[in-house]
Amino acid sequence: MTLASQIASDLLDIRAVYLKPEEPFTWASGIQSPIYTDNRITLSYPDTRTLIENGFVEKIKEAFPDVEVIAGTATAGIPHGAIIAHQMALPFAYIRSKPKEHGAGNQIEGRVVKGQKMVLVEDLISTGGSVLDAVAAAKREGVDVLGVVAIFTYELPKATENFETAGVKLVTLSNYTELIKVAKVQGYIDADGLKLLEKFKENQQTWQD
Repeated sequence: MTLASQIASDLLDIRAVYLKPEEPFTWASGIQSPIYTDNRITLSYPDTRTLIENGFVEKIKEAFPDVEVIAGTATAGIPHGAIIAHQMALPFAYIRSKPKEHGAGNQIEGRVVKGQKMVLVEDLISTGGSVLDAVAAAKREGVDVLGVVAIFTYELPKATENFETAGVKLVTLSNYTELIKVAKVQGYIDADGLKLLEKFKENQQTWQD
């Protein structure tokens, strides 16, 4: 079993991912979706957490060997980023969604320096907007952002477009395609559910039609 399929299996087993193709969820964006993901739950399961953090370390060493600092997005990327930084013996920082309205008014918490090579950690990629805002904040401080790593991506076309436009490399541990394959094999969905899930990936606006 590949890392992507093992993580997909774990996410389903611990119910970090819910699949309801016949009774869709409504995301904060208003999109009607057959899938809902809460990767914060992974922190409560040591075996899954270890699989994820070790996977992150492996992927970062492979894709971004020159990394000098790990940063997490607030709040979901903070715990994973801190564990990764500890395992790799690297500095850690985190990036708020906006600057603090008091004190020093920091958006980046922790010490980063101009020109430092950063990898940013996120738990989930939908459109990529929030993590790319964090990338932009780091770049405004003169940081060299090598790329973004995430546990899971919905593989939405908008995310692909956003990362390409921003010129930012994205590496994920698992993805929507792998997850629905595992879900079918392990009996989480039937053939009709699989068709709906595949249709959602192709077109998020008309998949229920």
